[in-house]
Amino acid sequence: MPPATTRPRRSPRLAVTTGSLLAFVLAGCAGPAPGPTGEASDPAPTTSRPAPTSAPPSAPASPTGEPAAACVATTLAALTPEQRRGQLLMVGFDTNAPLESLDDLVTDAHVGNVIYLGGWDGADKVSRTSTHLRDLVSTQSTGDVGLLIAADQEGGEVHQLRGEGFTRPPSAKEQAAMEPAQLTREATGWAEELAAAGVNVNLAPVTDTVPKEIGRANGPIGRWGRQYGSTPEAVSRSATAFLAGMLEGGVEGTVKHFPGLGRVRNNTDFSSTGITDRVATADDPHLRPFADGIEAGAGLVMMASARYPRLDDDDPAMFSERIVTGLLREDLGYDGVVITDDVNAEALDAVPVGERAVRFLDAGGDIVLTGAAADADEMLEAIAAEAGSDAGFAAKVDAAVERVVTLKERMGLLPCSTTRP
Repeated sequence: MPPATTRPRRSPRLAVTTGSLLAFVLAGCAGPAPGPTGEASDPAPTTSRPAPTSAPPSAPASPTGEPAAACVATTLAALTPEQRRGQLLMVGFDTNAPLESLDDLVTDAHVGNVIYLGGWDGADKVSRTSTHLRDLVSTQSTGDVGLLIAADQEGGEVHQLRGEGFTRPPSAKEQAAMEPAQLTREATGWAEELAAAGVNVNLAPVTDTVPKEIGRANGPIGRWGRQYGSTPEAVSRSATAFLAGMLEGGVEGTVKHFPGLGRVRNNTDFSSTGITDRVATADDPHLRPFADGIEAGAGLVMMASARYPRLDDDDPAMFSERIVTGLLREDLGYDGVVITDDVNAEALDAVPVGERAVRFLDAGGDIVLTGAAADADEMLEAIAAEAGSDAGFAAKVDAAVERVVTLKERMGLLPCSTTRP
């Protein structure tokens, strides 16, 4: 199964260990290989809509809301327009790249978030890199706002950090066999390993429900055992236990891939076909694990790049205002940080690079994740140009920056945060 790096523009997605086909996968829906063709078209189930939830408690909060709000306001007022836009990108740091490879993006382009990609070997290497990244934070670079440093450490086939100092978590299917209290204890240990290496965000757990009748025919999730179960109840049971452990260990968790990849057949990272779920509606029971994960404290929600015509017949989920703002924010009541799955994906190849960032933010999203760090400048330029010509879009950018900075305050990443890591 050839890795995606056969396409020159794309950043590395896979690394295979000697003597095995174990893949270390990029953030989000990436699976170790393309899946079979086909699309979901079963009749939509009927159920009650998941109850709206309040904004998540996320990481350890400030002692009172008032000092936190004042800290966020003070920080926002001090940021330059360039620094504000930089908070809306997360760029990939490949394991084979030089230590200084992202320096210019952080110091000059003011990018505020990084994700480790490509299979990092050993906690010492990750710790040295995290320290280097944190040392780039300054008044001039990010307005003294700390970085989100993320990894995709689900377990099983998907774990970007490995080797000495890191436990390889079992697959989600294996985690689901644990009692919730045991899974929380195990996840706390995994989170503590991440935090010790300077990682403060885990792009996990998967909260997609793969129906039993689809199973391994689901290319991105089911084929690799990345699901906690075949019913929303089973997924919620384990995903919320995993999230509790992440928070206990000092790491933000992420529910993904909204509104669900469990019924699609192909992987959006590698295919632009077979990525349509014709079943999902606003009353879909598969939304329940996302709502429960938000209630359990997930700091981020990751959007899928698949298509859901019964929710929006025009745009993929991450570009859909009906899905990001209407379904996630208004119907489910989520006002936290929304991040893309990797926009450096086959499913989005026809969309110009800068337009990917603009369309996501216009839909109501917050952080654009790209495994191709070289695309960051083009995205930032596109965001600036659109904000300069459209006051409505500029207001959405301001709202997105505020949500990101609010999350970072709770994580202790602002100079005035009342709790510090």
